[in-house]
Amino acid sequence: MNEFWSYWYFHLPNFVLAAIMYTLLGRLVLGLFVPENWDNFIWRGFKFITDPVVRVVRYVTPDVIAHPLVLLFGVLWLMAIRFVYLATLLNLGLGPVAAPGA
Repeated sequence: MNEFWSYWYFHLPNFVLAAIMYTLLGRLVLGLFVPENWDNFIWRGFKFITDPVVRVVRYVTPDVIAHPLVLLFGVLWLMAIRFVYLATLLNLGLGPVAAPGA
């Protein structure tokens, strides 16, 4: 059986979290060069995908922190969630493991 489908419960959430995390990084980098209210479809796509995460991170971070740092904290939180999810699955014996000799 294909390795991906054997551990779909790990790979699918991990892929979604990674995609959102890297989209946040893309928004951070692109935001250094364009204004926040830019009306480009790519910028609107970045904002549409990442705004829910930014709202949650903004809720738990102090208002003193600037917006670019909130995006960076979002990346760090998503990275931590991915790590905790992997560690949890490995501790339960449900996570993907490297084959011997691979």
